[in-house]
Parts: sequence; C-alpha cells; structure tokens
Amino acid sequence: MTLYPKILVILDPSVTEQKALNRAIELAKLQDCQLTAFLSIYDFSYEMTTMLSGEERESMRQAVINDRELWISELIAGHQEQGLKIDIQVVWHNRPFEAIVQAVLEKDYDLVIKGTHDHDVLKSMIFTPTDWHILRKCPCPVLLVKEHDWPEHGNIVAAVNAGSEQSHHSSLNQRIIMQSKQLAALLNGKVQLVNAFPGTPVNIAIEIPEFNPQEYNQTMKNHHLESVAKLANEFELETSQTHVLEGMPEDVIPKLAQQLDAEMVVIGTIGRTGLSAAIIGNTAEHVIDRLDCDVLAVKPAGFVCPLAKH
Repeated sequence: MTLYPKILVILDPSVTEQKALNRAIELAKLQDCQLTAFLSIYDFSYEMTTMLSGEERESMRQAVINDRELWISELIAGHQEQGLKIDIQVVWHNRPFEAIVQAVLEKDYDLVIKGTHDHDVLKSMIFTPTDWHILRKCPCPVLLVKEHDWPEHGNIVAAVNAGSEQSHHSSLNQRIIMQSKQLAALLNGKVQLVNAFPGTPVNIAIEIPEFNPQEYNQTMKNHHLESVAKLANEFELETSQTHVLEGMPEDVIPKLAQQLDAEMVVIGTIGRTGLSAAIIGNTAEHVIDRLDCDVLAVKPAGFVCPLAKH
C-alpha cells in the first residue's frame, strides 16, 4: 500500500541529525514512494554585493547551491545504495516556507516532512515562524517530527471535533480518522480517537441563578459521547479506542498523548491566515505547541492555498 507516493523532506543544515530524513526513510521502507530531499537557502550578503555584475552574483549563488547539493548527496548516498528513490532539490529563496509550499504546488507532493527544534531546558518543541506558515498554508498533510520513536503497536491519536455541526469540521474529522487508520495499518499501530468538550462556562453559572451547571455538563458530555460513538461506529473502532474528555483541546490532547505514549497525533488545521489567525489563533497550533510526539496536520477538503496562483 502506498499512502504517500511523493514525499517532500525538508532538511536542516544547522543540525547534525536530520530527523525529517530519518522519518522519511522509515516510511519509504514500508511503502513504495519517491522522496525529494529539499533545502531552501539564502544569504543576504550575496544580494548586497552590488559591486558584482548580475552574472557574477548568479555564479556565486550557484556555487553555494552546488555545495549544498553535494552535502545532501553525501547524506543520502547510503540510502540510495539500498534502493530507495531520493531526488535532491536546492532552491535559493529568502522565505523558506514559500519555497516549500511552492514546491508542493508545482510537484503535487502528498506529504511534507519537517523536523522540529528541541528546547533543551523545557524539553518542548520550538516552532519557528516557518513551521507555522507551512502548517497554515501547505495544501498537503504536514508531518512535524520529534525525537519520539515509532514503536511497533504504538498509538496514533486522531484528534477530532465531533460535537461540531459545521460541515467543514465533519469532513475534516473523516479525513483525520482515515489518515490515522491508514497510518496505523502501515505502522502496525492502533488508532485512539480523542475528543475534548468544554466544561461549564463559569460566568454563565454566576450570572444566571437558575442555570444548572451539572445538567449542562451532562447534556454537553452526552452530545459529544454520541457524536464520537457515531464516528467510531462508522470507522469500525472499538469503544475502548475512544476518549471523550472535558477540557480545552490544548490541555486534553497532549495529556492523553502522554498517557498513551502516542507516537503521533493526527490533527486538523483549518488554515486561518491574516488577522483572524493572529486574534483567534488556531486550536491546532495551541495543541501542537504542547506535544512531544510527531504531529500530522491535515487540511480540510477543498482547502485553497493562499499562495496558489488563481
């Protein structure tokens, strides 16, 4: 089974261990696919050398690109000898996320894999602006890689929003569960469905004396339990694989992922950009920030990439 036929692997020359490449190779050994080792580079000083002609600047740029291509060739040589198909692409671009998204739009990749930086003191993931831009704008699924291994029979957490009546949420739930099930089949893992629901809003309980918080909570919980049971039934998941928990998704999902020692969390990103993203923030981003395992971010059907030429 080939789940992701074409994979774009983002390399990071600032670190020794290429986590994204290691993950991509793990996947390539499990399914027949084409990997592209990708690097976006830019050196502002080259653009500032006004003394040089355009041609000289171009040849300097090309020399840097050639140097990086050589570095990648050495990185992947051993894997190519094992019969894995790995291409190399190095581009000169001052905005790495644009270079990555552009490559996806041009070559129609099925998956982007990128490593994350660890913060030694806090042991949490550090997300660069590039990571956030890719999560919001990349049209295909994005796998952000942490140190956590992919053990046999590991848990893959599918984070859904089952209580929402909105059609884009229900189509996204379907996509999240489908991807989780396919990955579980590929990695010999188990899907765990998680859904967070909000507790009683404190201000309502205070302002409306006749308001019954217990009753409200139970009604809310029942609604989410029914919605999750329906999803589980549709995708042939056992009740033991469902988790309906009270709280904010950014608290509930990382906590459950830790308890289950999950190897991956699959989550939907609506892809808000601009002011609404800055003000509202994406739930997915708050969740991702607190996870210490791999994250697969999936877009809704019909997502239009803001960088696509219409």
